[in-house]
Amino acid sequence: MKVGFIGLGIMGKPMAKNLIKAGHELIVCDFNQKNVDEVVALGAKQGKNGAEIAPQVEVVITMVPNSPHVRAAVLGEGGVAEGATKDTVVIDMSSIDPVESQKIGADLAAKGIEMLDCPVSGGEPKAIDGTLSIMCGGKKEVWDKYKPLLDCMGASVVYVGPIGSGNVAKLANQMIVAINIGACAEAFTFAKKMGTDPRLVYDAIRGGLAGSTVMDAKVPMMLAGNYNPGFRIDLHIKDLTNALNASHAINMPVPLTANLMEVMQELKNHNEGACDHDDIIRYYERMTGTSIVEK
Repeated sequence: MKVGFIGLGIMGKPMAKNLIKAGHELIVCDFNQKNVDEVVALGAKQGKNGAEIAPQVEVVITMVPNSPHVRAAVLGEGGVAEGATKDTVVIDMSSIDPVESQKIGADLAAKGIEMLDCPVSGGEPKAIDGTLSIMCGGKKEVWDKYKPLLDCMGASVVYVGPIGSGNVAKLANQMIVAINIGACAEAFTFAKKMGTDPRLVYDAIRGGLAGSTVMDAKVPMMLAGNYNPGFRIDLHIKDLTNALNASHAINMPVPLTANLMEVMQELKNHNEGACDHDDIIRYYERMTGTSIVEK
């Protein structure tokens, strides 16, 4: 399949590489020429912008930072819509506000362009090995057609509902992940301050009801003092901002999400926005004077 791919960042670059490995023909573009060159070296072609790419491909994938970037990539000057044909399909795999996904989808539909919103979860490691979780919204028949393409990038590709539903699922995921990391940081700091070895507490509880994928992924990093980003605080702040905006649009209070947003703002104020979100443990270190890092 001929595929356009706009956005070759931390996630987009390995995703594009996996599509090439699966035998798809890619035309790519990004502001980072080094990343473009790296993907072109694997067999992709370079395009100037979405308008130039769209008439040459069947589907255009966007993987960019946030809602305004998606709108610019598909509807702005030089965007996909300028060069699209009646058969062009846009698959936005960015994590954005679901309300904006719906608006962008409606604007594209008015031009005869179908859109799916298919944000991903799993971070850079799973983007590299092609085992992302992909949550999809849009017309079911469009998703059915392009699921095999999405399977090249993910181990789990699930249809959630109409346009915007993919990003609803992604934000729900990010709310749960943030709250879960926060709970782990709080509980293991409590254990250490009580004089109990956090490592042994982790071993004791990880197989019970409190255990989770988040706990197994993040608590060992906390104990090791490893804050190298798999998923940066800055990106989680972006997702929680979208979650708060969307929830407030439907008049729903989300106090736990709001609290974790404030925790992450404290981390950002300590110049830790580029750290992994397990860095939440350092919020508790500063607050309690207690570190769980194993010496």
